Amino acid sequence: MKQRSVLVVLFDGIQSLDVTGPMEVFAGASRFPEVSYELRTASLDGAPVRSSCGLTLVPDGSLADEATPHTLLVPGGWGTRDPAPALVGWLRAHGPRPERLVSVCSGALLLAAAGQLDGHRVTTHWNVCDHLARAYPAVEVDPEPIFVRDGRLATSAGVTAGIDLALALVEEDHGRDVALTVARHLVVFLRRPGNQSQFSAQLTAQTARREPLREVQHWITEHPGEDLSVESLAARARLSPRHFARAFQAETGTTPGRYVDRVRLEQARRLLEDTTDGITGIARTCGYGTPEAMRRAFLKAVGTAPAEYRRRFSSHPAVERAGTQ
Repeated sequence: MKQRSVLVVLFDGIQSLDVTGPMEVFAGASRFPEVSYELRTASLDGAPVRSSCGLTLVPDGSLADEATPHTLLVPGGWGTRDPAPALVGWLRAHGPRPERLVSVCSGALLLAAAGQLDGHRVTTHWNVCDHLARAYPAVEVDPEPIFVRDGRLATSAGVTAGIDLALALVEEDHGRDVALTVARHLVVFLRRPGNQSQFSAQLTAQTARREPLREVQHWITEHPGEDLSVESLAARARLSPRHFARAFQAETGTTPGRYVDRVRLEQARRLLEDTTDGITGIARTCGYGTPEAMRRAFLKAVGTAPAEYRRRFSSHPAVERAGTQ
């Protein structure tokens, strides 16, 4: 049995869930006889730190006394905005040593300040993506995914995305069955691929100000299998197609067509993950018409076919084994 050590860096202003979420995943995996993660936490001087919510975290020791771990994990939080120079210096010196270097949420800012992200594709919390890109132009920032793997480097979006990333690392280390069991124990499901967007369609698009357009947004979400052409949606809003298309984009920040595509894709994903419905029926329910049309949409947006997506992310064991229906 190979033991993998995980060292979590602590500092004042840390986001407690960025710490406890991944640690619960690794600890849950270690309940399997063939799995062992040695979990340790450390602050600069070994002193307790105060999280952004007021919770005090007591580390196992000081960073200076810690051996090089297999996985070094840097959480996020308000404390990443004005970090201690000594912490950045420690990360600069010690960041290249572990086999895996991981950040959760705005922890990417600390790694960037330490020069560990230069030349790499990364992600972080949506609210700091622009700042990260502007402050560190040598870093390729992708604001869309919930986590990104680039060689030994793994970065994740905000808070709960750290759990998704930790589950992906457990799956990488010990296989899908272990990761799936941990996910079910935590009631989070092993379902979100790294390239899944940080936002749902409803969150990505702004809510329209005018009531007819808001009603159309709700209608699209609740009726993905209906005729959602611009002409049909414009008639529902009692506007001309041209006026509707312009107003919808002006108020939501996206075109009607893109909004419809995203809603249909999200609905199809949910049905593939949460139900045993056949792919043909899901394609019809979600407005694709045919399985081939849905397959093309999935390949373009997700990079995998619906059957493979279901095999990887279904919460139903029988469907996972079958791959499709």
